Amino acid sequence: MSPHPAGRLRRLIPSLFVLVLVFSLYLVARLPVASAADQAIYAARFRFTEREIALPPGLAQRTVRQVNPAYENIRSWISSVGAGIAVNDLDGGRVPNDLCLVDPRSDSVVVTPVPGSQNSYQPFVLDPAPLPVNSAIAPMGCAPGDFNGDGGMDLLVYYWGRTPVLFMKLPGTSPLSRSSYRAIEVVQQSEHPGGAYQGPLWNTNAVAIADFDGDGHPDIGVFNYFPDSQVLDPNGLANVQMNHSMSTARNAGGAHMLRWVGAVRGPAPSAMFQEQSAFEPDVATGWTLAAASADLDGDLLPELYVANDFGNDRFFHNVSRPGNIQFRLAEGRRGPFTPKSLVLGWDSFKGMGVDFADLFGSGRFDMFVSNITTSWGLEESNHVWRNTAAGAAEAGKLMRQGIAPYDNVASETNLAWAGWAWDVKLADFDNSGRLSVVQACGFIDGQVNRWPWLQEFVISNDLLLSEPDMWPHMRPGDDVAGDQPLAFWVREDNGRFVNLSPQLGITDTTPTRGIAIGDTEGDGAQDFAVARQWGAPVYYRNERASDGAFLGLRLFRPAIDGTGHAALGSPAYGAQVRITAADGRQQVSQLDGGSGHSGKRSFDVFFGLGDAGGPVTVDLSWRDLDGDPHRQRLTLPAGWHDLMLTDNVQEV
Repeated sequence: MSPHPAGRLRRLIPSLFVLVLVFSLYLVARLPVASAADQAIYAARFRFTEREIALPPGLAQRTVRQVNPAYENIRSWISSVGAGIAVNDLDGGRVPNDLCLVDPRSDSVVVTPVPGSQNSYQPFVLDPAPLPVNSAIAPMGCAPGDFNGDGGMDLLVYYWGRTPVLFMKLPGTSPLSRSSYRAIEVVQQSEHPGGAYQGPLWNTNAVAIADFDGDGHPDIGVFNYFPDSQVLDPNGLANVQMNHSMSTARNAGGAHMLRWVGAVRGPAPSAMFQEQSAFEPDVATGWTLAAASADLDGDLLPELYVANDFGNDRFFHNVSRPGNIQFRLAEGRRGPFTPKSLVLGWDSFKGMGVDFADLFGSGRFDMFVSNITTSWGLEESNHVWRNTAAGAAEAGKLMRQGIAPYDNVASETNLAWAGWAWDVKLADFDNSGRLSVVQACGFIDGQVNRWPWLQEFVISNDLLLSEPDMWPHMRPGDDVAGDQPLAFWVREDNGRFVNLSPQLGITDTTPTRGIAIGDTEGDGAQDFAVARQWGAPVYYRNERASDGAFLGLRLFRPAIDGTGHAALGSPAYGAQVRITAADGRQQVSQLDGGSGHSGKRSFDVFFGLGDAGGPVTVDLSWRDLDGDPHRQRLTLPAGWHDLMLTDNVQEV
């Protein structure tokens, strides 16, 4: 006999209530999406042409790495990083139209001109000889910099399987070629018997370069992923391991802070560094994939953000003094309705990339951190850390109390989800005074979907994780997030962001890793280059006709004994620029010595001015070669300016 209809209805009321409640909350919580018409309007402000980057002929075209026998069944996972790219002025031509890239297909470090730059040299491989390398050593990234202060642009290359190598620029060598550089060890070592590498087995995925101790010279933070072990050696010992947790892993290679202690200029240039214990041990052993620095409290000692895979990212307040680099942990504060993983320093996400920038035009440094954000996959959230301090003084007060002045606003700004994301760079590509966000995406490209295996694995017991044999197979042909194109986020008038990659024709699905940004033609329009994992790197030329609504600064300190180098001087590491446009809007930026995952932007400091135009009030802060701090206000017209920073500012 059927129940009475009224009785059935009463029993259904709780379920109907829950459904109505969930649907109502969804309608309230979901962010409005820009209409197709609005997206077309925003996209009309941008236009990029994709160009091929020239490589030396005859390079190998591998698609997977050889690995330690213990990693054989996850060799595609182990092979998922290593594509890096940097843009800078390597030949002293005053325009950042040179690229240093790492191509994992051949494990080559390549120096090559930006497409269309008319540079006079041919692409070449940066071979570290006579320093020892072998087939179990692979480069992971390249970071330009002047490490001995002679005005020549050197190149720092970091690896899996050995400590980093500095390629010091030799004076009087033009055009650029391999013979323009002298390879030296960054970490001093004993002799290598028989020419075989015998040093520490560092597996580095990130570096951060800045004047951390305020002595006027660049220091190097080196952040290792795997513990020191033979990750890429097919004949190596099977004493390798994976992370011991998906959310709090601290068994990685750890952080190494290398302080600059001296340099040699002339025909045999070199730079010397000394490792210092700059961190508390329990907060410096994350599986680091990216790092970035910026000064928040106005003391010209840059704070440091370390983005860790499999667990807590770390934010450090810089309390160094010349000759002694020291960082103290600072963390966000959790409100009653804030999930723990959306509080700075408490997250359990997979930090993959980070960039400091004035994202909201407040005159303060915000941060963008990439995480794994694939819908129906591993849907965590990007971190968009809005700077909540009223100014530098308040930021300093909070950090001295161990408080990081940041709140996460990823959901409110529609920037929470992009895919399996990596390097991220923030820049003004249309000179509007608003920053856009370029984000590398994609993991392993194949034909067989392995998401179900991975999803099952990440909820397994942490006791299983450190053993490679317990991981689901990830071999050639397997696919995890292998079809995700680059994301290009543009700010809407309502303050939210929209991903316009499809509208801009940026649709290639080859997994991307490093992003490098610079005005490679000096025309007031910023371009960018992208490193692809197991694919050819690519350059995106900004076709936007410059209207002159920008301020570009090339900031130098005097070179020391720089005879034979064409550059005006040495980059003014740590210099910070705050501008006030004619309409009263403020922006802040810095000379970024080297931040991110595997992409490095140029050393130029660039601002879009929008309708305000020039002239612009510029508040400039820097340290001179002796480490003494200086500040000066000046007024500059729009356009490019070369400034020499001593105890005052002089336009060259």
